[in-house]
Amino acid sequence: MINVTAAIIKDENNRFLIARRRPGKSLAGFWEFPGGKIEKGETPEESLARELKEEMNLVVKVKGFVGENVHHYEGFSITLMAYETKIIEGDMRLTDHDRVQWVTVEEMGSYRLAPADVPLVAKINR
Repeated sequence: MINVTAAIIKDENNRFLIARRRPGKSLAGFWEFPGGKIEKGETPEESLARELKEEMNLVVKVKGFVGENVHHYEGFSITLMAYETKIIEGDMRLTDHDRVQWVTVEEMGSYRLAPADVPLVAKINR
């Protein structure tokens, strides 16, 4: 089981940040809430802050726990833990993604979301 974090970042217009995994990466072409694997010795909050700095050049404040989802992909399983996250500073530069988009909950259905992220949409829609 791989423990992974996801940032639920909402702007002032009630839109959420999603990112598309670039070609050559696992799940290339799928959209996801940004985040990544928790390294040994890290808390989920520390992992999320590190991953967003590494993958997007963003400094963030990790806030409340939103929820989690266990998903079984072919060959591996993950526990995806989502946290409300606020961007503090940074000029976004992408390394693991090729696009980002700010979308409403209603618009998310138009994007090919990574299967593990799909249940999180219902959690943020509450």
